[in-house]
Amino acid sequence: MVVFKLSGIVAGLLALVVEVVIALVVFGMPATAAAGAGLYGLLSSIWPIAYIIVMAVWLYRLSVVSGRFDIIRSSISNISADQRIQVLLISFAFGAFLEGAAGFGVPIAICAALLVQLGFKPVKAAMLSLVANAAAGAYGAIGVPVLVGAQVTGMDVLDLSRSLVLILQPLTLLIPFLLVMIIDGWRGLRETLPATLVVTIVFSGVQAGVLWFMGPELADLGAGLAAMVAIFAVSTVWKPKNVFREGGAPVPPRERNSLKEIVVAWSPFYVLTLFILLWSIPAVKNLFSTGALGGTTINVAIPGLTGAITTVSGNLVETTWAFAILGATGTAILLAVIVTFFTTPQVSARQLFGELHGTVKDLWKAIALIAIILVLANIANFSGGSSSMGAALAAVGPVFPLIAPVIGWIGVFLTGSVVNNNTLFAPLQVATAEGIHADPALLVGANTAGGTTAKVISPQSIAIAAGAVGLSGRESEILRASILYSLGMLAVICVWSFVLAII
Repeated sequence: MVVFKLSGIVAGLLALVVEVVIALVVFGMPATAAAGAGLYGLLSSIWPIAYIIVMAVWLYRLSVVSGRFDIIRSSISNISADQRIQVLLISFAFGAFLEGAAGFGVPIAICAALLVQLGFKPVKAAMLSLVANAAAGAYGAIGVPVLVGAQVTGMDVLDLSRSLVLILQPLTLLIPFLLVMIIDGWRGLRETLPATLVVTIVFSGVQAGVLWFMGPELADLGAGLAAMVAIFAVSTVWKPKNVFREGGAPVPPRERNSLKEIVVAWSPFYVLTLFILLWSIPAVKNLFSTGALGGTTINVAIPGLTGAITTVSGNLVETTWAFAILGATGTAILLAVIVTFFTTPQVSARQLFGELHGTVKDLWKAIALIAIILVLANIANFSGGSSSMGAALAAVGPVFPLIAPVIGWIGVFLTGSVVNNNTLFAPLQVATAEGIHADPALLVGANTAGGTTAKVISPQSIAIAAGAVGLSGRESEILRASILYSLGMLAVICVWSFVLAII
């Protein structure tokens, strides 16, 4: 994608062919298991991932067609017409809030689309939203990556949360400054320093405090909400000396909307957040999985995998595909779509389903790429390829903390998920920590932090961003714009993890 400028689908198919050959020939994976792993990846890409993305973008498009998004856009512009401040408000603060509530690419899709509507070029809008997500990706979907990391290693959740404060918070403090500099360099940083400084202190302070004293569940929700309030408060008493608009675009005229109009315009996203939070409550999760509505979750056995794949220690690997009809996050978003439709008289039923058709039409390439990547990732995982890469890196001994984040980076690049990355490699990090007499929580934290920096260029994330800004088939442009930032953040995490390990 970077060197030959191939489309994501073409590059993905070539990589998939190579991976199948390696799995069958090098790792001796049975053809039936390879086919089962591919099927598992395909089904997982459709449900829940594609389901979530389509529902989220459908909700956004309804906001546009109803005219409410024009009010949202003007309300943001009224806070500040400066695009540097708008990025901090949308991609950094609002994006973190959405990441905490939903995860799975929802904030990237919605925030990138919002930036385009506010006048940003599509590639830059996608890249900025991907970079901003690095501040929140470790605690997405009510802290699931950290909860899973603790679960698969048997460590205390609060210990792992506190290790992430030490490892990831210094980078999080830098991200708002990085976003401003990407847009307008050192001049932009000087001109927006009061707002940028307040945002980063408030966001990081709240996030670190929640992680240290409470755990990961509310780390993104609390920090994102606090940062949005901070931006609004600062903007009421301070304005940058010069209003920056990309390419010298004129400042949009200030539009006056009543408080009621603004509240109603933003209501789809309030409703979205409410339903997703509801779906994240353990009691509700249990209701859909093992409770009275447990019949709506169907566990499907995968031929060639279910009951056939074991770990090195001989334990069976859970490989059934869960078709959660009501329990899926996408269903929570669907309910937000339904509520929005019935409370938006400007939208007809014909427009409602027309926007769904348009959403699928615009996103099918992105969904196809996600499917290819997950097929490839599952074959790599179940063949032993991913574990072999991790084990090879773990063999370096005392300097392992320096490259521990690289394992997490590889895990997220392969799977597109910090959750899956911790499922795969957190036990390896703990085993290595015991061998080199390091702190297990530190290495699992490094694994999580390194994985978060890979979300910036994970093919799955880029496919979502490309679909949201209308660049499906041009994923390589977003990848080229983002890759140096991902590698730079990874380098910071690697060096800092090593320093923490030796002090």
